[in-house]
Amino acid sequence: MTTQNTNDLTRLYARPGFLLRRAHQISASVFESECQGVGLTPAQFGILTVLHVNPGMDQSSLARALGFDKVTVLRVLRGLETRGLISRAAAPASRRSLSLRLTPEGSALLAQAQKPAERAFTKLLSPLNSEQQGQLLSLLELLTCSLEENARARLVRADRP
Repeated sequence: MTTQNTNDLTRLYARPGFLLRRAHQISASVFESECQGVGLTPAQFGILTVLHVNPGMDQSSLARALGFDKVTVLRVLRGLETRGLISRAAAPASRRSLSLRLTPEGSALLAQAQKPAERAFTKLLSPLNSEQQGQLLSLLELLTCSLEENARARLVRADRP
């Protein structure tokens, strides 16, 4: 391998996009490993969490609350509905819109998933000391908020008016 080829690879492996994608792969793997016993993916956990806090939310608002495109949120919702973890019904305000809610089984599974999800969070950040953990989270928030206009699916946080 030539020095130029080595430099090209070194540059590739140091690119923020490459590192962020790899970090996402590792994050999903850690989460799925810790949550294997409850059978939840990060996307499913996110949907259950948002619906727990916002019962009756419609599908479009849910997609925005997680920064998901409509196809992704629909696919995940169908899987959760098949498992009996969520229900969809016509929204009172608009018959064209569906109101989403956790079923009692969905609420119970979300409660059961809290400890493994917290273990995944702790494991993911474990290579960093507490100051570095805070810095990483602050920098990721700054990056994502500053470049939100470039996202394919817009994020509209459900915890802010």
